[in-house]
Amino acid sequence: MTDPSVRFPTNFLWGTSTAAYQVEGAAREDGRTPSIWDTFSHTPGKTAGGDTGDIACDHYHRFRDDVALMSELGMSGYRFSVSWSRVQPTGRGPAVQRGLDFYRSLVDELLAKGITPLLTLYHWDLPQDLEDAGGWPERNTAYRFADYALLVAEALGDRVQMWTTLNEPWCSAFLGYGSGVHAPGRTDPADALRAAHHLNLAHGLSTQVLRETLPASARVTVSLNPAAVRPHSDSEADKDAARRIDALATRVFSGPMLHGAYDEDLLADTARLTDWSFVRDGDLAAIQQPLDGLCLNYYTPSVVSAVLGDKVVERHDGHGDSTHSPWPAADRVAFHQPPGEQTEMGWSIDPSGLTDLLLRFSREAPGLPLYVTENGAAYDDKMDSDGRVHDPERISYLRRHFHAILKAIDEGADVRGYFLWSLLDNFEWAYGYGKRFGTVYVDFETQQRTPKSSARWYAELARTGEIPALPEG
Repeated sequence: MTDPSVRFPTNFLWGTSTAAYQVEGAAREDGRTPSIWDTFSHTPGKTAGGDTGDIACDHYHRFRDDVALMSELGMSGYRFSVSWSRVQPTGRGPAVQRGLDFYRSLVDELLAKGITPLLTLYHWDLPQDLEDAGGWPERNTAYRFADYALLVAEALGDRVQMWTTLNEPWCSAFLGYGSGVHAPGRTDPADALRAAHHLNLAHGLSTQVLRETLPASARVTVSLNPAAVRPHSDSEADKDAARRIDALATRVFSGPMLHGAYDEDLLADTARLTDWSFVRDGDLAAIQQPLDGLCLNYYTPSVVSAVLGDKVVERHDGHGDSTHSPWPAADRVAFHQPPGEQTEMGWSIDPSGLTDLLLRFSREAPGLPLYVTENGAAYDDKMDSDGRVHDPERISYLRRHFHAILKAIDEGADVRGYFLWSLLDNFEWAYGYGKRFGTVYVDFETQQRTPKSSARWYAELARTGEIPALPEG
């Protein structure tokens, strides 16, 4: 039984997403060396319970079973990332073939099951050797990334048709080098801005490499997590606070990538921190490369206000607890928790933000296909005595967001695919294993996989292209 008028376009790509450090494990096998997340998670006090990704979901050894599970659930796509330090342990020099062999085998298994691989080159796991040399605030890191992109493209270009350069560079720059709640845990706002630019440059340089190396039929994308920012009130001060956050959360990346420029208000807002002299002649042209699609990740909107007078700024931006802000030069902006339902992350549930973003980028980049590459929710899932995992809250969350996507499509957005975050419960970065985003339950002691009720519900959507009704009960 399905609701009327809830059908997605034919050939819509239905998939799930994971990230290398969150699922692979095998942290010291076959030549892999530490990434910044290995170092960060092994540093006392950085992750909940001292959890690490050393074993994670053991996907490195269990990928065939996981691909079989995707096939059983009717997935037509799988978005995964490559571990840079598994392929190029020091971030320099030749590739380690054993590392590439894992990804060759994974892709071959996907293709054999009729599942389209969407390969992400970078999902936050910089080789520690490159961080020791300065990390993303150093310009050289962007050039090393382009070299790494070449190695992966040469190895997998005959198998993979969809490529993503970076995943959520905002998190890499501003959580990694601004607030320090993500690896490498540094807290310098000027370095965060430098990192943002060099991530932009890495995207542009690697896109050029991919174009030169891959078959003409390959598609190149980038995955951003733009903010759906709402002012807390209609006051001019609150509207300006929303403008500031929009510049730092979204336009710092979309400006150079899509339009070849940093917006003047961003440069003015941050002028007391940096003169942006790290942007060299030719950088913006290098960054603005033609794309075959734009990938958007969305979970929750941001509601902000200006802080006037001597009031203490309280930050509830959903990005962890830190005395350091991930928002350079926005220290007089407060974030508010909207009323209503929340996920286990404390994130408010508001699907309208996804509609808004899809329509925004449909207008901003007309003709560019859009993909939702992350969307989902963490809940405190438990296995019942009958060995089943029922997650009606997640089904409700997803169902509302699918309606939000259809609304955007109905209003003209060219949305081509959706990748649910995540296939598996996994290592949720600084939150460790306490936050379960998966549509498949993982017992981390035994590594047993159990599809939740949301997995079966999502499989029905993928099979029919129609949003199923909520399960009874």
